[in-house]
Order: sequence, then structure tokens, then C-alpha cells
Amino acid sequence: MGIFDCTGVILAGGLNSRMNGTNKAFLELGGESVIARTLALFNEIFSQVLVVSNNPQAFLEFDVKIVTDIFPERCSLAGIHAALFHAETPWVFVAPCDNPFLSRAMVELVLSCRSEGSTIVVPETSKGLEPLCAAYSRENLKLAERRLAEGRYKIQSLFRRKRTRKVPEEAIRRIDPELRTFFNINTPEDYAWAQSLLDTERDL
Repeated sequence: MGIFDCTGVILAGGLNSRMNGTNKAFLELGGESVIARTLALFNEIFSQVLVVSNNPQAFLEFDVKIVTDIFPERCSLAGIHAALFHAETPWVFVAPCDNPFLSRAMVELVLSCRSEGSTIVVPETSKGLEPLCAAYSRENLKLAERRLAEGRYKIQSLFRRKRTRKVPEEAIRRIDPELRTFFNINTPEDYAWAQSLLDTERDL
């Protein structure tokens, strides 16, 4: 049975500018696209899954609900706002479409850190916060609307000290020692590295 109080959300609204226009969601790794890997994972974990994209026709091959941004700004906060608006659950867990190494253990770790009074749960490492591998309560919907209307497009504009729960790096490294969870394919070099890593692991 899937988790019923949280929707798995894949944000697929990037411009793919550093991949020469190639849609990163459809890059193949291990015989399947990156987004197919994440969809398979989310379908195992969640009872509801959404893809947020302003190009919904590109994802019609997948059996998943596709929604578009409500605010026209091309930013991750607009995607999170759309997810919160369309979700039918109290929480959403968001991940980008170009993140090939997200694991069930990491998703479950983040969700396990929800506590009374918290409205955001976000991993934190020495490099900073990871707002695109995080859980957001629908209580953030109105705040996200205000921030976008104000022209404040950073996801961190949602974070409030008493309502944001941070997942410490020590806990993260227990399940992901090399912090691969937060690796995104942004360039052809990133793609080549991810392919090489999977090839190496298959050969072990």
C-alpha cells in the first residue's frame, strides 16, 4: 500500500539549456529514461503521483496525472506551487526530473522527519539545503502564491525558522554516504558521469 498523506511530485519544467535543448527527463540510464526511473520509484511509495510540466504532451506516454504551472514564471517555486494547488493530500514530496539516484530510503527518511508544527522538511548538507528533495505541506500554498506575486522566486522564501525541519547530513550519509541523491544531470558531462557510474556498478 502506498503512502496516502503525501503525493509524489516530479518537476519537469526546466529549460534544458545546458543540455543543448535535449529534455533531460528522457535521457536513458540503464535502459530507461530518468523520469521513468523516478516514476517507478514514486509509484512504489505513493498512492498519488503528479508530474508538473508546461509541456504536458511530452509525457503522455506515462500513466500519470500531469499538471501545469499556474504562475507563468519559469521557476521551481512555481512548480511547487502548482503541485500544492493540485495535490489531494496534506503533503507533497518533490523531486526534479533529472535526478537519477533518488532512493526509497531517502524519500522515507525525509518523510519520517515530519513533526507537529513543521510545514517543510528539507535535507541539509555542508553544501546547503536541498529544496528539490523535500516535503512540503499544503499549508504553504497561500504563502507560495504571495511569494510569486511579490516576485520572490526562490524556494527558500517559503522557509520559516520554526516551521522548517532540516534533515541533518549525518542521517543522510547513513543511507547515502556519497550524497548521490542530490546529483542532477545538467550537462553532457553530468550525463556521461551518471552512465559511467551505472556501468561500473553493473560490472561489480
